[in-house]
Order: sequence, then structure tokens, then C-alpha cells
Amino acid sequence: MRFRAKIVDLACLNHFSRVINTIAKLAKTCTLCLTDSKLYFILSDKVANGGVSMWCELCQGNFFDEFQMEGVAAEHNEIYLELVPENLSRALKTAQSAKAVKIKLTNKHCPCLRVAVELPSLSSSSRIVTHDIPVGVVPRRLWNDFREPSVPDFDVSIYLPVLKTMKSVVERMKNLSNSIVIEANLSGEMNLKIETDLVSVTTHFKDLGNPAWASEHGCQSSAQGRDLESMAEARIDIKKLQQLLAGQQVNPTKALCNILSKRIVHFILLHEDVSLQYFIPALA
Repeated sequence: MRFRAKIVDLACLNHFSRVINTIAKLAKTCTLCLTDSKLYFILSDKVANGGVSMWCELCQGNFFDEFQMEGVAAEHNEIYLELVPENLSRALKTAQSAKAVKIKLTNKHCPCLRVAVELPSLSSSSRIVTHDIPVGVVPRRLWNDFREPSVPDFDVSIYLPVLKTMKSVVERMKNLSNSIVIEANLSGEMNLKIETDLVSVTTHFKDLGNPAWASEHGCQSSAQGRDLESMAEARIDIKKLQQLLAGQQVNPTKALCNILSKRIVHFILLHEDVSLQYFIPALA
């Protein structure tokens, strides 16, 4: 099992660093899956137990100048590592003006991702700062726990409002309640609602637009044949929503939300070379 990669382009490096920062804000620990074309950051708290889950996919060719890996076996050319994304984020913070960053899987005393940051220096010799980030190697028999989560048949799919606006609304609301109701319909309307014994606050968004899933992806959603005005809603933990909005350092080109009434809210943030899916289960 071998892995080594190198980033030389500063824009790619900063972009990669922003992606890792976002992930570090969403997950204390996560699983990194390496394949020869992609990297996946996976958090699979069982949604059934009330945990959020995350699936973030990056095309390695858009970030790395060199990328070599050999998986566990020829027919299973993948590597699964458990890591604390905050450690990787910290290591990359030292790389903001780096000439190059090399990442390599090593095994001295324990398996580590070694991040070697080559910094520019005034003399001819370069300064290299290395960070060893401990990782756990996930055994082959557990890999099935880390498959891409299936998207349920949702009732409504809608584009999100500008994330900054949504974030400031949610930040104000979180002082009033621990939970928030998200509701939306197929006429491009979405409401964020807080209801407590003392106060009820609703923010309305309209003209957001609804993605045409069925035609685009060939997947059926239970939205077909649904009354366009009727709202699908789910009550979720406001902190989990705020975490998602606060962690965004990658400006998505498209952001959408799928609601399966009273069950789950599924967010998809798409950037040209990164896609992030985030599932928040509904509260009873």
C-alpha cells in the first residue's frame, strides 16, 4: 500500500487548503478514501442514530501535479484512512506561500500522512517543514461502511438562497431555539422557521428555482405529481445547519437542498472540482 502526491501550483494548494478547512469544520474525524482518480472525505455517522453524514468528492487531477498510489490489492486499488481533518488543515496553514507540498503515506512508529512543505528561502537551500499526521488504516472488511450514501426519494428539491444570507439568518435564529424547520415547495419558495413558546419567526425566500432532477439524472423523486404549492418540511438541529453554513470556504457554483418530509434534509454544494453532500436527519 503506497501513496504519494505533490502540489506545486499555489492556486491549487490554496483551493485544496480551503476544502480541508471546510471539512475540518464539519467533522472531528473522517475517513479519507484514495483512488487513482479521486479523493473522498467521508463522515458516516449513522443518520438513523441522529448523526449527520458527509460525502465530499475531489478530482485529484485538478489539485495535484503528481499523484501515485497503490491500493491494498490490484483488484481493490483503494486506500481508506481515518484521520482528524483539523490536523491536516493545520499542516496546510503553514503552506500558504509554499513552493511545493508533498504528501506521503509513511509508517515509522505508526501509519502517518507526512506533509512536507517546501518554503521559499533567501538562500539557495530551501526550508522544509514536515508534519506527521497519525492515521488509522481501515481494514478491507469495513470498506462497505463507506460507500456513497444513497439519496432517498425526496419530496422537494430546491436551489438554496445565497449562502451568506442564509448563514446570517440562521445565526440570528440560533439564539432563539435549538431547532429550525426548513420547508420548501416546487414553486421555488423556501421558509426557515423557529417556533418556541415565546416566539415564532419565519424568514421567506422566493424565486429560488427547483432543479429538474428527474430529467437530468434519470432518477425518480416523489416530487413528481406533487402539488407545486404544498410545502415539504423537516425540523433539524440548528447547530448542524449552522456548522455547514459557517464552514463554507469553497464558494459553490450550485447549492441545493432536498427535503424528505419529517425524515431528512440533504444538501449538495457543487464547485467545478469539488462536490459536497451533507445529510442532516430530522428531529422527532
